[in-house]
Amino acid sequence: MQDKVDAILKEIADSKATDQQELEEYRLKFISKKSVIGELFNELKAVPNDQKKAWGMKLNELKQSAQVKFRELIDTMDSGESSASVDHVDLTLPPVGGEPGSMHPLSYIRYRIIEIFQKIGFNVVDGPEIEDDWHNFTALNFPENHPAREMQDTFFIERDPDIMLRTHTSNVQIRLMEQQKPPLRSIMLGRVFRNEAISARAHCVFHQVEALYVDKNVSFVNLKHTLYHFAREMFSKDTKVRYRPSFFPFTEPSAEIDISCQICGGSGCQLCKYTGWVEIGGSGMVDPNVLTSCGIDPEEYTGFAFGLGIERITQLKFRVNDLRLYTENDVRFLKQFRTLH
Repeated sequence: MQDKVDAILKEIADSKATDQQELEEYRLKFISKKSVIGELFNELKAVPNDQKKAWGMKLNELKQSAQVKFRELIDTMDSGESSASVDHVDLTLPPVGGEPGSMHPLSYIRYRIIEIFQKIGFNVVDGPEIEDDWHNFTALNFPENHPAREMQDTFFIERDPDIMLRTHTSNVQIRLMEQQKPPLRSIMLGRVFRNEAISARAHCVFHQVEALYVDKNVSFVNLKHTLYHFAREMFSKDTKVRYRPSFFPFTEPSAEIDISCQICGGSGCQLCKYTGWVEIGGSGMVDPNVLTSCGIDPEEYTGFAFGLGIERITQLKFRVNDLRLYTENDVRFLKQFRTLH
């Protein structure tokens, strides 16, 4: 194992990054959960017990070295970009005339979602993006070391396993149920963070809207009609909704939510993978364990919850096929939405 550690240390020391692609390749190779260093931690299981402590310290030092190098690469690249941009500024050029701005498509969809749900009695609540383990996992029925935690790759803060960037807006549901008693009818919108490689179909930062309705005699029928109403108000009266059985730790029963493809009208296209259906989120009845964790009697109250991806809804609404466009601030992309209001 010592040879592997030495080889990785040398590779880290020799690493360079001149653009975002090379920086991301370094992160995936040395920082992410599936990195070469992560593989060494897995091999630690086979080390004799009397040597585990020493090797554990060495691997932690190796991991720290990789993180320090990563920050150095970021600083080097940022300073290089800054100096390059300064060198290429031509102060003799005439000023660019002011143009009216446009609403970002994600902002438009966010406001539209709020409008739809407020009309049927839902209020908007907000919560922190930096969260503790209790509100992000444990109170949502994620036991410690439960396999369900592996569904989400988490950004932890300062190597503290109890503090993290929230992986979903469900943390706001827990805080709401702790602070207020039923009846509750609210939606939660905001950014969430997961340690994923950035591509056309995935991003490490994206947006969710979740809804929570807790009261006496709330049933799955209430959930279905709420989602029917949302789909038809957001897209069209002809939009169809279907539910597929699924599993989420915080709801039981649980179901994935699909709507008829807005691009092909259900006839089949590349976006819906020729099925005619597109998944937009997950839903279910709030698990009694979650209600109990928040001090709500599950014998007296029931509730439903669902979560939708705002980027996915925007994609279907405006036919945006690359998630990276939302965060690149490309003026050519944003100009297409000048008519939004």
